[in-house]
Amino acid sequence: MDWRSLPSLNSLKTFTAVAETKSLSAAGRELNVTHAAVSQQVKSLENFLGLQLVVREGRGIVLSPEGEQLFEGLSRGFEAILETLDELLREDIARPLNITVTPSFAVSWLMPRINDFRLKHPDIELMLNPTAEVVELKPGGVDLAIRFGKGDWPGFDSELFICTNFAVVGASCLIGDKRIEKPEDILEFPWLSEYGTNELTIWMESQGVVPTGKLNITHLPGYMVLEGVRRGEGISATAKMFLEADIATGNLKVLFEEGVYPGTGYHLVTRPGVKRPPLKAFMSWLRTLRPDLEDC
Repeated sequence: MDWRSLPSLNSLKTFTAVAETKSLSAAGRELNVTHAAVSQQVKSLENFLGLQLVVREGRGIVLSPEGEQLFEGLSRGFEAILETLDELLREDIARPLNITVTPSFAVSWLMPRINDFRLKHPDIELMLNPTAEVVELKPGGVDLAIRFGKGDWPGFDSELFICTNFAVVGASCLIGDKRIEKPEDILEFPWLSEYGTNELTIWMESQGVVPTGKLNITHLPGYMVLEGVRRGEGISATAKMFLEADIATGNLKVLFEEGVYPGTGYHLVTRPGVKRPPLKAFMSWLRTLRPDLEDC
């Protein structure tokens, strides 16, 4: 299509509003612009076409034969555009809300609360994808990612939701009376690591610890890691918020915390731009449950 042969869309839209209302002032109110702006757009279109499209008659206007012909064609075109947009919007609203989240967050935080959202928004179909993999946010695909980190993901909108440090933890029945004073002291314990993550290894490297032998690491889904840690099957690095109750009762011990991802937390990550209604509803619901962020 030769776009340079077409007048501006704004002038075509303005003319159509004038033709529908038979008034420059009424068209201005419809388009939320001034009478002068409407007159200028119509005059610009007439100059572009070399045709007179409107004729003043008393206090109003009437269309010339050429104006009537143009209005008929533009009406069909704009109606087709509106029908297409309406169909797209209906399909977009009806599409399930696709959310990717880490398995640990899904099991420990989201699932105990998700029924409240379903009761408040029974018309929104949810598709939850608990995975440690970083899923690409594409139009028509994943709408929201709830991810742990510092929130510095270029090209995406990131909103801090819950701030929490990762902590290296182990069950009291596993640690016993052993004194844990330096990172090397935990090398002898079995490690439990969530699929697709390596927090403990990264942390050990950041502490300058180089294992002399092969580490005893078992890779598991996130929910199994938490249960395994509670049963004393190994130590792990995980978000402290998931295990606060176990730590308070003494079932778990925090072996190291300072220096393990300080000042980070779970973020709501979305694509930039306008968010479709189901996503806005879900994010608004999440914000009502967000803890105080003043100490983050």
